[in-house]
Amino acid sequence: MSEKTVRAVLPGLLMAMLLAMLDNVIVGTAMPRIVGDLGGVDHLSWVVTAYVLGMTVSTPIWGKLGDLYGRKAVFLISIGLFLAGSALCGAAQNMPELIGFRAFQGLGAGGLMVGAMAVLGDLVPPRERGKYQGQFAAVMAVAMVGGPLVGGFITDHANWRWAFFVNLPLGGAALVLLALRLHLPKRRTEHRIDWVGASLLSVGVTALVLVTTWGGNQYAWGSVQVLGLVALAVVTLTAFLVVERRHPEPIVPLGIFRNRNFALISVVGFLVGFSLFGAITFLPLYQQIVQGASATNSGLLLLPMMGGLLVTSLTVGRMITKTGRYRVFPIIGGAVMVLAMVLLAQLDADTSKVESGIYMAVLGLGMGFLMQTSMLIAQNSVELKDLGVASSTATFARSIGGAFGVAVFGAIFNHRLHDLLGERLGTRAADELASGGGGATIGPETLGQLPAQVRTAVVDSIAGATSSVFLWSIAATVLVPVLALFIREVALRGSGSDEKPAESTLVAREG
Repeated sequence: MSEKTVRAVLPGLLMAMLLAMLDNVIVGTAMPRIVGDLGGVDHLSWVVTAYVLGMTVSTPIWGKLGDLYGRKAVFLISIGLFLAGSALCGAAQNMPELIGFRAFQGLGAGGLMVGAMAVLGDLVPPRERGKYQGQFAAVMAVAMVGGPLVGGFITDHANWRWAFFVNLPLGGAALVLLALRLHLPKRRTEHRIDWVGASLLSVGVTALVLVTTWGGNQYAWGSVQVLGLVALAVVTLTAFLVVERRHPEPIVPLGIFRNRNFALISVVGFLVGFSLFGAITFLPLYQQIVQGASATNSGLLLLPMMGGLLVTSLTVGRMITKTGRYRVFPIIGGAVMVLAMVLLAQLDADTSKVESGIYMAVLGLGMGFLMQTSMLIAQNSVELKDLGVASSTATFARSIGGAFGVAVFGAIFNHRLHDLLGERLGTRAADELASGGGGATIGPETLGQLPAQVRTAVVDSIAGATSSVFLWSIAATVLVPVLALFIREVALRGSGSDEKPAESTLVAREG
């Protein structure tokens, strides 16, 4: 596509990406108020897990549907589902409803993430894609900065429900712009969706996430419920592999994992999602409860992390476009993220906002080296016909890592919080405060109503639980630079004939 065509479509793609990213960070800032209004602090991770799980199980399906039926129509449908889910979340009256609607919203979000990157892959060859993916990373940084600010302002001055309703005008604008301006080649393919494989994958992934969420928390690890879920996950995922080997149009073509770079970057993406999204979920709670920040100010406290992400992502994107080299960036990014997790594991009740800001800036620098570079490597590792599947699989790996991370670290956080509260206040008080039993909840509004001794115990316990989450995340993060060392430097495809489909396959233009 000409640069003029790309520039006409790019704002719509960026808005769609902004839409998906904005929701996560807005809701993250509002979570303490949501939990304080609808339930106990032990539900915090579930509101995030439901969204990530919905996004994760749908991502491979969206990618395959885009390859088969055309990316434009599929992309627009995903935006519509996301907007419907946002409206339902804003209308939720209790925690079970909110969790269910968040899962539905996540189904649409999976299409937004993979759709935007796959459409860009159709429009721009890999050699030129670095500078545009740098802009995508910049939008992610803007969303992560603006989202907490908007979410904090809404939470402080309106109702937390507007953290979901705010998606509607932005999503509507993206929908109209893409419907009018996006025109892609439509390729002739056999439309045979692997619904059996998609169902098996969804059931298996859901079972695994439930194991990590419930095991040792709601049910003992040796309980019938947990062991039954483990058995269900093993059976369904084994069946999924069998189906994928035999189906002519598998949801996840296993052959793409024979490519060394693709396999490595998929594992790297999983680990980044696991350690990053799983750990930073609890930062707003730490900032509002321990550091005493308002919801708006907790958004401002994330500025250092987003600043680091913005600087490195734009710089790395331009360097890749200029030199065509990318192997060194995941290595550097992984090493910097390890350092950031080590620093964040030092958080306690006495950590100043300046110190935590420096720690988060280091984390942002590491993220900037990794987030878009991993997608570029994945897309450059496959043929053009598998671009959608490669984009969705890379996104899926990061999303499933995030789902497991939120579930695992949520269990670690809740378990550690309960233990620390029990040490300071006794088991009965810990049960009431951590689970919301007896009308007691941990939230910014209720904290000031607690007796001084209890308030101090709560602050120290949440600080200790947050530190434990980052400490455990080091084990996963340290593998990122190690695996990145084995990535090969393969030349990025340019704008030559290798990016162009055969003339006989072009039968129409979408839209």
